[in-house]
This record gives sequence, C-alpha cells and structure tokens, in this order.
Amino acid sequence: MNEIRTAVVIGGTSGVGRAIARVLAAGGAQVTVYGRSLPDTPEENIEYRRFNLLCDDFAALEAHKDADALVYAAGLGRIAPYEQLTDMEITTLFRTNAEGFARVLNLFQPRLLEARPFYCSVLGSIAGLISSPMFAGYGASKAAVASLCESVNAELIAQGSPNRVLNVSPGAIAGTGFYGGADDPDKTRALAEEIVSRMRKREMLWIPKYEETYREVLARYRADPEAFGVESWQYKQQSGRASDKPKGKVGFLSGTFDLFHIGHLNLLRRAKQYCDYLIVGVHPPGSSHKNKPTFIPLEERMEIVGSIKYVDKVVVTLDEDDEMYQLYPYDYLFVGSDYKGTERFNRYERELTPLGVKIIYFPYTQGTSSTQLREALERK
Repeated sequence: MNEIRTAVVIGGTSGVGRAIARVLAAGGAQVTVYGRSLPDTPEENIEYRRFNLLCDDFAALEAHKDADALVYAAGLGRIAPYEQLTDMEITTLFRTNAEGFARVLNLFQPRLLEARPFYCSVLGSIAGLISSPMFAGYGASKAAVASLCESVNAELIAQGSPNRVLNVSPGAIAGTGFYGGADDPDKTRALAEEIVSRMRKREMLWIPKYEETYREVLARYRADPEAFGVESWQYKQQSGRASDKPKGKVGFLSGTFDLFHIGHLNLLRRAKQYCDYLIVGVHPPGSSHKNKPTFIPLEERMEIVGSIKYVDKVVVTLDEDDEMYQLYPYDYLFVGSDYKGTERFNRYERELTPLGVKIIYFPYTQGTSSTQLREALERK
C-alpha cells in the first residue's frame, strides 16, 4: 500500500473530517488538522490548529506543500426553501463549501502535477449531482465542487500526472452533527476508512450506497430533472428535516473602539476565528460602562470598525450585551479576560448559558492600548 507520511485535513475537528484524520493517523501519518474549533483532548499523530476559512490567511497552508495527502472536509448547509436562507448563510456556505476548496486545491496544484504520489479527496454531496430543492444553496455549492474536480482531473490526465482528486458524494451521513445531532466516531469510522482506501487508489468519484440507493436516484433524475425536482421537494417537505434556524455560528462583541489600534484589530481577528458571522457593537457617548471621553465621533468609529475584513456587521450597542442578544441572537460573546468573574459577566453567564451562548474570554496581549494613546494626547 502506498505510504502516507504527512497529511493535511481541512475541516477535520469534527464529523467525517475528524474520522478521516484518525484513520490516517492510525496508519502512521502525521496529520495536521485545520478547523474553527479545537478538541479538548490531544490525539497521537494529530496536531489541531485553529483556522477559519472565511477570514484566515490561506498562505499558512503553504507550509504543507510537500505533504503526501490532502483532505477537504469543511462544509455546511440546511434544509429549507431558498427564500428562507439569510444573506449570511448564502455567503458562508459558498465560501466554505466551494470557494475554500477551490483556493486550497489551487495551493496544492503543483503537488498534484508531480509524478510522485499525492492523495487528495473532498467531501462533496449527492446534492451536487442532482436537482436539490430545499437544499438549493448547499447543492449549488457542492455542484461547483463536483465540476471543479471533473475539470482538474481532466487536466491532470491530459498532462500525464498519475494523481487525482477524489470527489466523495454521499447522501445523509449518520454519526455527524450536520442535522443537529452529535458526532459519533463509531458510526463514521467505516466511511472514513473507505474514503482513505479509495483516495489511495486515486479514484475520481465515489458515491456511497450507490448500488442500493443512488444508481436508481440518478437514473430518475437524468430521465426527467423537472419531475425529479418536484418529487424531491415534496419528499423533503414531508420528511420533517427542514430547519428554520439559520446555519452558521454568530459572534458578538462590544467596545468603544476609540483611537483604533493593533489591540483592537487582534481582538476582532481572534473573535472571527470562532464564528461565521461577527457582529460588533460600538458604544455611543455616555455609555454607562465607559465613563471616559472619546476623541473620535461615533459615526467615524463605526465606519472604521465596519471596514475591517473580520467584521460582518457593525451596530450601535446598548449598555448591556445580554440586551443585544434580544436584537441579534448570537452563539458566542467575546470579551477580554479582565471581565471574567465580574458581577456583570457572572450575570451574563447565568442568563446566556442556558440559551446556548458560550462566553469566550480573550487574554489581553502586551502592546499599544487606548489608555496609552489617550494619555499621550492629553499630555500634548
């Protein structure tokens, strides 16, 4: 069997991606996993690194340009009529499912063109191969993945490369959190082992359960795409799997952001690593939590913050962050570690934790601060 000594897994901190990472590590590979969250416990031969496809620098992946294997397992979506998808979801799912894969594949294209073995796979979806009503955005993004794989593989064949990109296109996968369930490694291991096996053989397309399920599904779709689409819509309507909750993690933080400096930028960068959509609240003059005068008008502070690439939405914030939850329900609340244990944030924890909100306390880093800048201006 061809040896895989080093491997990179994008989106491998949960679900099938993590199962694949474990299979590769068990086979002796040193695996580097990039994902938005980090597991609590270390695993042998696996290094986990925090990475957000929506904002982090893809150049960081160039450190692995000599790896033996690449797996792209990042993805998200939900079953719902297209008109119910939010702008955040549409942007996030295309950037995660399609754009992210296209950019990562481009980074490793020189390795694919080499004569020595390079093993590559992406977790696509059967939704990208057929009409997918109630899954339109997700299906379209996975269709882009399928088309890219076909075209790149054709280029590799034409240029004499022995390497291929395997598009794994399953239907529903048991044991993952895709439909809101919990990860179950026991249910995803067999699938992960089969993916690694077919990737080693450098296959180009694999549809799990093809013979027993999807051969007939694809035949019906090709015979009459319109009728198939209507039947698919009716089936999903009746299945009870539709969700009215937008997919994607929303983060929130608030601040004055007067005399914007590198500490503010680092805070926004770190917050965005945790979420798909970052809302930043800017305190107006007279906020009860900030009794210091500001030098920059509110409108200008908001424009500065809103221009940062890590920020998706900027708003005027209320005095209390829990009040902002009523206006913009969020999954994460970000704040500096000096607030941990205060009466205010103890209250937030009591009120917000039962709602599913996780409060992330960031340690302050040494460097420029608003206080230093303010004191320097006042001395002058």
